[in-house]
Amino acid sequence: MTPNRFSWLVEPGSPSFELAGRFRAAGHSLFLVGGSVRDALLERAHTDLDFTTDARPEKIREIVDPWADAVYRVGEAFGTIGLRKASLEAEITTFRSEVYRDDSRKPKVSFSDDLEEDLSRRDFTINAIALRLPELEAVDPFGGLAHLAAGRLDTPLDPDVSFTDDPLRMLRLFRFQATLGFAIEPRVREAASRLASRIEIVSAERIRDELSRLLLAPLPGPALLEVVAAGLSAYFLPELDALAMAQDPVHQHKDVLAHTLAVVDKTRPELVIRLAALFHDVGKPETRAIGPEGVSFHHHEVVGQRMTRERLRALRYPREIVDDVSRLVFLHLRPHTLKLGWTDAAVRRYVRDAGDLLESLNELVRCDVTTANPRKAAAISGGIDELEERITELRAREALDALRPPIDGHRVMEFLGIKPGPLVGEIMDLLYERRIEEGPFSEEEALAMVKKWWEGRSH
Repeated sequence: MTPNRFSWLVEPGSPSFELAGRFRAAGHSLFLVGGSVRDALLERAHTDLDFTTDARPEKIREIVDPWADAVYRVGEAFGTIGLRKASLEAEITTFRSEVYRDDSRKPKVSFSDDLEEDLSRRDFTINAIALRLPELEAVDPFGGLAHLAAGRLDTPLDPDVSFTDDPLRMLRLFRFQATLGFAIEPRVREAASRLASRIEIVSAERIRDELSRLLLAPLPGPALLEVVAAGLSAYFLPELDALAMAQDPVHQHKDVLAHTLAVVDKTRPELVIRLAALFHDVGKPETRAIGPEGVSFHHHEVVGQRMTRERLRALRYPREIVDDVSRLVFLHLRPHTLKLGWTDAAVRRYVRDAGDLLESLNELVRCDVTTANPRKAAAISGGIDELEERITELRAREALDALRPPIDGHRVMEFLGIKPGPLVGEIMDLLYERRIEEGPFSEEEALAMVKKWWEGRSH
């Protein structure tokens, strides 16, 4: 243990020092536990502070209520009281053990008076290290410090017990593999594979959050491959398993999954683009066909968009993320369809369709190039370079990011003396299409076009 890494916790006058003193004065112990201890030892940034105590929730409230700036009771049924005091934001949880019932997604919580029992029920040994305050004395009954030093992921108890207590830990195992770069103990990997079906009782929201954290690791690909190999993805992301069975000779990978994970690793660690990379080819298995020229996946982006939307909704992702990711999946082939050069109209349409996802779409298209053929890779990359140059050129000449006709629907209704309805939308579509195809035009030209269309409709 390196106490100076935690000295800030016990600086006289600091909120954490005062907090420890209040618990001691009340006859209770207080320990810092979990990720904040682990990350401090690994010299990683960690803003969340989690404490544990032998005090029951009602006693925790009695201790902190007169002192804290704010107290939060949302997790009280599970033994957790949240608080804010000056710069300190923390959660304090009573020693406990929690076990999922076979038929329930909600943990059954029982409190304990024993710190070691509490630590034994934590997910991994590296998170089962406690730091007694204010002494800064480490309590490490399961060898977490040694595992941190060795870069190993193991469970405090038998992994069957740990994963049965909370099946989400099986997915978290691979998240820590990706984020920390640690190796997994063979017995733990084997248990995760054997108990994979148990993750079905975990809520979609908890799985979503864990998957998102995994995807934001520097290189999530190898861990995602292990999620598939363990059989976990079959229960919440079966599209990945299907990719492993779809051959993709175009990218010179033995399967589409290998290509997909390579694309994920190439994209920046931002959730929308990482999800788009993960889903961009999910339509290939369903559209796979063999013809005279070999394997093809015609319109897999259309099928993929639908599949992406369905899966992200099932995982309870917010609507904005569902919309953005599915749109990127739908558009990711668009640059490859314009091999004869980028006309002004094609550039406008591309920018219009991409909207505020333009930068992410261009990045996804670039990262989708994983071929080992340098000539083919250079040709595709050159095409994207040309597209971006054309966008820059066109932006210099017109308001490319505001592709609107010179008049709106209110002006159309005023000019024609009509009320809101489908006709207004039809006229605006015509004006919009002209803006895309021909570029900017004046209000007078727009009104002349509306008049001509209206007169032609009257005959």
